[in-house]
Amino acid sequence: MPGGSTNPISMTGFVEKVSGTLHKAKSHMHENAHDLAQVTKQKEEDKLNGPCVDVTIKVIFSSVGLPSARPLINSFRQFISASGIPKLDVVGASDPYFVAKIDDRVSMVSTVKTRSLTPEWNEIWRVKNIPTTSELRVEILDKDTDTPHDDYIGKFKTNIEAGEKELDIQGPLFRKDRGTFWLEIQTRPSTDPAEPKYLFDGPIRYSRHFSPLVGRLTNLDDARLYSTWKMYLVDVPVYFKDVYQHWNVKYKAAQSIFGSGPTSLAIRAGIHAGHKMLYARSTSNGFGVIQSAEDVMTLFEGGSLNPKGILGSDREDLSQEDQRKLDAAEEVDENAAPTEESPFAHRIKPAVYTYIISAQDDSLRFSETGAAFFVDFASKHALHANCAEQVRYSGEFHLRPRAKDHSSWCGWQDFNDSMPDNSVDWEVVIDNNSGTYAPDKAMLPTLRDLIDCNFPGLDVVALDREDEELTKSVDACRDYALKYRGVKAEHLQPHQQEGQRSMLKPLGAAIGKVAHLQRGHAEQS
Repeated sequence: MPGGSTNPISMTGFVEKVSGTLHKAKSHMHENAHDLAQVTKQKEEDKLNGPCVDVTIKVIFSSVGLPSARPLINSFRQFISASGIPKLDVVGASDPYFVAKIDDRVSMVSTVKTRSLTPEWNEIWRVKNIPTTSELRVEILDKDTDTPHDDYIGKFKTNIEAGEKELDIQGPLFRKDRGTFWLEIQTRPSTDPAEPKYLFDGPIRYSRHFSPLVGRLTNLDDARLYSTWKMYLVDVPVYFKDVYQHWNVKYKAAQSIFGSGPTSLAIRAGIHAGHKMLYARSTSNGFGVIQSAEDVMTLFEGGSLNPKGILGSDREDLSQEDQRKLDAAEEVDENAAPTEESPFAHRIKPAVYTYIISAQDDSLRFSETGAAFFVDFASKHALHANCAEQVRYSGEFHLRPRAKDHSSWCGWQDFNDSMPDNSVDWEVVIDNNSGTYAPDKAMLPTLRDLIDCNFPGLDVVALDREDEELTKSVDACRDYALKYRGVKAEHLQPHQQEGQRSMLKPLGAAIGKVAHLQRGHAEQS
């Protein structure tokens, strides 16, 4: 009634009280969330500003215990070994590998150990400027070449206190016991706290990915023409700091890839699928560590033809008929005589490589520029970068010989095969020849210093894409390949041969659109 008090049990009063309570609760929640965010942020800042150490982790794995002590370099983590790994595959043993992360800020992926329940890795991982309160988390997986996803074995976590550690692998619920993991951690106070936190410090690991399926689809028997390489570089943030190269908004082919319309979305889907196929982890991948100039040179040798192995993930987009044909071809291969090795298998190959340095994981990813799988794509560099909108740098590179005195001659035009490769010095000539990302040429000296740091024993020359010396050097490299190494002209640049099917034909119209753009707006990189 007018002028009277509100009925405490009326619906209006009830709604008002509930609304008021909810408003207060929301206010408190907002304040608490804000306070929690502030506390979390402060803790993170305190952690990063606190004492830091350089860490090395060693992993080995043994079913009988830790191996005898090994000499260590600085502080490190060595992933040693594991035992008691469960058998997840119906046929055969597991193919385990692990993914290690420190505070979700830096990570490494191990090699795949085939058919083993007691894998021995003997892998080392060095990281600098790690807060002393950091946590190491490791997941162990079983590589499965017959499914899109790998089987989960288990995980564990530990602090980064120095010492040898024997850790139980914790599996999913009701499957707790998944084996034992051995590792060793060594630490030392950081020598340069001003360097970036969580800085990868080696060793420089690489993986070579090759897909015989891609070779079959592109009618190639040279494994290098359907191979990709990934190398994890050290000190990338030290050299490049906060400098990145954004995709080139003035380049029409790049606009077609990174645009916002449905066509661009379809193009990106095709490139993502191609990247997944070309960089898929498999038991047939090659792995190694760069420790010397000889290790670097081995990467660029001609190599043998037709390596064995097939990536199961390659089969995902194939029709049943294509799978049947591939199975039949593999059966013929298994019964055939071994392929004769190339006479230049252990000589440096005169070849030009397309590369990017990833903004996501500081890896150098590259392949021969003439790789046939490029024909399906508007951008070689976007394919290597998995359509990342920015990279650290990109372009092309090649190796060239020069006289030991560094003055009498330099380049493939003055070389001949009577000269052993170790009788001359070798240079890495690297450039910024990428239309997709158009890297700033002012960063070429920085690029040179970074590659020099990671390719021990090789001189590095960094040239702008418009430099006349670069054009002459590339032409001399390709001319030598044609005249003296039996390289076919069609292998110098990607093209589609008559009767050859697209590598990613199952993806349909999206890839066709990419191929059309590639022909219409041929990239200069």
